[in-house]
Amino acid sequence: MTSLTLAIVMVFVAGYLCIALESLTKVNKAPVALLMCVACWTLFMVNPAEYVLPALSTAAEQSAVLAHVTTILREHLGETAETLFFLMGAMTIVEIVDCNGGFNFVRDSIQTRSKRSLLWRIAFMTFILSAILDNLTTSIVMIMVLRKLVADKKDRIVYASLVIIAANSGGAFSPIGDVTTIMLWISGAITTAGVIRELIVPSLVSMIVPAFIMQYMLKGELPKPEIKSAEDSALVFTRIQRRIIFLLGVGGLMFVPVFRYLTDLPPYIGILLVLGVLWTATELFYRNARLGADSMSTRVIALLRKIDMATILFFLGILMAVGCLSEIGVLSAMGRGLETMSHGNHYLVTGIIGVLSSIVDNVPLVAGCMGMYPIAPTGDMAVDGVFWQLLAYCAGVGGSMLIIGSAAGVVVMGLEKITFGWYMKRITWIAFVGYVAGMGSYWLIRTFLF
Repeated sequence: MTSLTLAIVMVFVAGYLCIALESLTKVNKAPVALLMCVACWTLFMVNPAEYVLPALSTAAEQSAVLAHVTTILREHLGETAETLFFLMGAMTIVEIVDCNGGFNFVRDSIQTRSKRSLLWRIAFMTFILSAILDNLTTSIVMIMVLRKLVADKKDRIVYASLVIIAANSGGAFSPIGDVTTIMLWISGAITTAGVIRELIVPSLVSMIVPAFIMQYMLKGELPKPEIKSAEDSALVFTRIQRRIIFLLGVGGLMFVPVFRYLTDLPPYIGILLVLGVLWTATELFYRNARLGADSMSTRVIALLRKIDMATILFFLGILMAVGCLSEIGVLSAMGRGLETMSHGNHYLVTGIIGVLSSIVDNVPLVAGCMGMYPIAPTGDMAVDGVFWQLLAYCAGVGGSMLIIGSAAGVVVMGLEKITFGWYMKRITWIAFVGYVAGMGSYWLIRTFLF
């Protein structure tokens, strides 16, 4: 490792520590992530030829290096922007539906006075929705529902932490439930039938075990919630119009994977389509509605202002900084080192990758593995082989061990203001136990059933 590469890694580690110690430093994580991103790429530009070309002997080579750096920055920014636009679109759609009482059916189906009973209902509802939609969108939906059911902040962040675990577990066994499974599915490393058949049980175990432990963090009953009815919360529209908004919003979110399959366009295009249709529908409804004094607060143009830009910018900084680590070869080197140390033990390699995915973004980790290990015609590296299925499970479920280890965790962290330190102290070990239990169940299934 060169001195420049070491400097970039040290900047990333220092920035990461500042993010982890947010509760002590009292400095918001978003500016730290942005500074970390800028510092990493600035150091990269000290001698970009070290990573692009072997030497800068001529002006032509220098021009080529600068052009290449511009290209890779645009590529990383484009990939990051896809995630950010998907996130902003999904958050806005959920907000529109929620403001019009659309998620009342979810609330009503899981509502109970028992805190522990509610925890189990939230766990299974999140798990199922995450496989159908995706872990990011499901997390947003469930946090909206939790705000209607649980008023106490201390209790709600326990439920919110379980939402992160259940959402990541539910996304791991579905080819459209997580960005990493989508990557593996599109590349042909896993199939729909194969990943569902062999990962649904490990994914369930990785959710049930933490839920069983976390139920002892809750005691007693919830106070009777004071919930405004849909009629009170959305007086502007008629009941039929509100149902149309619900169908367009939730149905549209379910249509996004279908739209991707039919068009091969990235998911954010589908989200923008759904947002555009839903926005147009609400504007048409407003033309004939009786507008009250507070009607402007529920219009989409007003709801857009509620987007948590701090979380968006944090996500931008983290992903771009990790992109720099990918460009200097650190992630690939880590993968090769893991392979050497493990002597080809796929459970150990993917298990460590899962732990790493809670620290750095799982997308470049999975992308690095896909580049390092070609799909083989037979054996553990074949389509639906042990390695690829374990990679899908570990990269998805492993992100639950730290709150910034997954998109679902970052979103919940922003929405509920959960600190990194609180989550690491109380939830990390629980998520790890579920993670290992799920891997153990996968080993049993592969050993005795297949």
